Amino acid sequence: MLLRPARSPAPRGFHQKSPGKTELAQPLAIAANVRHYRRMNRGDYRYIWATKDWPCWRYDLATLAGPLTEVSRGQGLLLGRLTDVGLALRDQASLLALTEDVVKTSEIEGEQLNVDSVRSSLARRLGVDIGALAPVDRHIDGVVEMVLDATLHCQRPLTPDRLFGWHAALFPTGYSGLSPIRVGAWRDDADGPMQVVSGPIGRQRVHFEARPADRLDAEMSQFLAWVNEPSDEPPLIRAGLGHLWLVTLHPFDDGNGRIARAIGDLLLARADGSHQRFYSLAAQIQRERKAYYDILERTQKGTLDVTQWLEWFLTTLQRALDQAQHTLDAVLAKARFWQRHAGFSMNERQIKVLNRLLDGFEGHLTTRKWAAIAKCSPDTALRDITDLIERRVLIRDEAGGRSTRYVLEVP
Repeated sequence: MLLRPARSPAPRGFHQKSPGKTELAQPLAIAANVRHYRRMNRGDYRYIWATKDWPCWRYDLATLAGPLTEVSRGQGLLLGRLTDVGLALRDQASLLALTEDVVKTSEIEGEQLNVDSVRSSLARRLGVDIGALAPVDRHIDGVVEMVLDATLHCQRPLTPDRLFGWHAALFPTGYSGLSPIRVGAWRDDADGPMQVVSGPIGRQRVHFEARPADRLDAEMSQFLAWVNEPSDEPPLIRAGLGHLWLVTLHPFDDGNGRIARAIGDLLLARADGSHQRFYSLAAQIQRERKAYYDILERTQKGTLDVTQWLEWFLTTLQRALDQAQHTLDAVLAKARFWQRHAGFSMNERQIKVLNRLLDGFEGHLTTRKWAAIAKCSPDTALRDITDLIERRVLIRDEAGGRSTRYVLEVP
């Protein structure tokens, strides 16, 4: 057995980020400890993968009982609400959660994806009608394919070929930025050890160094056997461990964070017993990104007792479930809005902009922004807006200041 509950004290955690062969992490307050690095070179260990009983994860189940109960309760409340809505609204809620998941798992790595393109790519694959579809490039399609494969096919065995497929989908050109990388294969460390670093060149801090590549075949075989074998381990615990284990192995030249989160989502989908996703852990991690890096780094430099990491993972998951309740509220409010105005005839521009408002438009709606979203002239935008004001769909915001602002009429 690779896992055994323990009652030893909780560990210190780990930080990770991965763009490239020598990866540039987000700046952290924690500097690399040079003395410990030198001690590791003398045969001592600095990272958990170098402990003699690696990878025998330990944790205090009594400490985690409370967070496990809260997460299970949150899952039940969310799924209970979803059983009371129609299939179309469930599809819309799932589309919204998946869109956020795809966008935010890339944003954690400093990569900005076009939200409309992500939504369109997902809608095509899920068969959800969202009206006009935005153009999509093969990179966005690749991230979407990985996330959907992890969740829709969560019960399928996780194999090297499947992971290689995810990796190739993330890097369809064979490049990470301007740097060529090994795609669809484990890293080989030909250019030196895989390190997570931050800071300017010449003054970089090493936050993590991965296990040498010559051990990856054996390490990944052991990891994948654990993922695929039946287990009495609490499924939520396995999701947290799977995420941590993959990112500890750091088996690829790039994309390790996204693939680790996809594996976490696969294990969460198994825990939920549903291939539909209605919450996004990646989005919550993005909101708490510094804490995520800090706990990962502390765990990486600690012991194999990962109670503290699992506690953070579960409480973050609970906050993701709380956020999903707000997302579901927004989906239901949008449905009620269109039911209320079902008798009105609106043009495509009006429908497009109103949907943007209902999906959580950031900032204030003005005539100029309407024209930009609808790709029309300011005069046409003003006519569209005036028509909706007369129908009491929109109202003028009296606190608009120099530019007149418009908001949705609230019944």
